[in-house]
Amino acid sequence: QEPFVESGGGEVQPGGSLRLSCAAPPREGLIMYTVAWYRQAPGKQRAWVAKITAAENVDYTNSVRGRFTISRDNAKNMAYLQMNNIKPEDAANYYCNVIPSRDNFWGQGTRVTVSS
Repeated sequence: QEPFVESGGGEVQPGGSLRLSCAAPPREGLIMYTVAWYRQAPGKQRAWVAKITAAENVDYTNSVRGRFTISRDNAKNMAYLQMNNIKPEDAANYYCNVIPSRDNFWGQGTRVTVSS
């Protein structure tokens, strides 16, 4: 199975915004999955920060609630993460996967760097 492909990361100043995108494996329809964005900072474990169910119910970890917005486009097999009011602690590699995660879905991720 092919992995997710993430994009949209980059360097941003505190308070700035980014929009991350992830493309699901071509032969995997996302429509029935709960899709999540995960992040991993250096020296820390990877953990989900935002998730969206097949019914488009969303949830966020406390640290990003009110600043990040997850969305999905099932027709395009894509998921997105709008990041606003970015903080230094948001710097990490960001990944897409389903919940529960599948090892073969982990992609390269996209890096978010926060610098003032």
